[in-house]
Amino acid sequence: MTDLLQGMQPLFAPAFTLWGSPVSWVEAIAFVLAIAMVVCNIRVNPLGWPLAIVSSLLYVALFRDIKLYGDASLQVFFAAIAGWGWWQWLRGTQRDGRALQVRSMGPRGRLAVIAATLALWPALGWFLKHHTDTDVPWWDAFPTAASVVGQWLLGRKYVENWPTWVVVNTVSVGLFAYKGLWLTAVLYAIFVGMSFAGWQAWRRVERTT
Repeated sequence: MTDLLQGMQPLFAPAFTLWGSPVSWVEAIAFVLAIAMVVCNIRVNPLGWPLAIVSSLLYVALFRDIKLYGDASLQVFFAAIAGWGWWQWLRGTQRDGRALQVRSMGPRGRLAVIAATLALWPALGWFLKHHTDTDVPWWDAFPTAASVVGQWLLGRKYVENWPTWVVVNTVSVGLFAYKGLWLTAVLYAIFVGMSFAGWQAWRRVERTT
């Protein structure tokens, strides 16, 4: 990983300045790929998954460089699970054996999702606080925990992935602004709006299937 990061150093050079803070080429390229990824997700287009892999790997390097280890680890997870999600969208099946369709969970499933997030958050926060030098362990841990759950929901085509992303992206805007990653903060603010759009779009798809 260290050798890879050293090889990527030219990409950490400033591409432009936004609100007084330099924006690196890594952040700018990841921004564009991430927007394209979410557009594909909204349209239920599996091309979003390979875009997610590349974007996530770029964000691994960016977040590690500024000591957001929870988010860096999350991006490693995103890159790995994107392969699984890609396969799910192309070959995955539901319990009845049919190909995956956009669908909603029942109340019990939603409660399980909330419980999983609330259980994972303090565990990750404790780990980051005691085993890394991050200055925002609990703040970093929450979107990390919720994103793990959201990514699974997305891979299985559950509509509930979108309200999960609304929460994750809203919290992340403040986190990245605090860290001075203004372009990424703008990206996640855009993601909030796109998550609402995805929520509405998938509900329409669900009604027609």
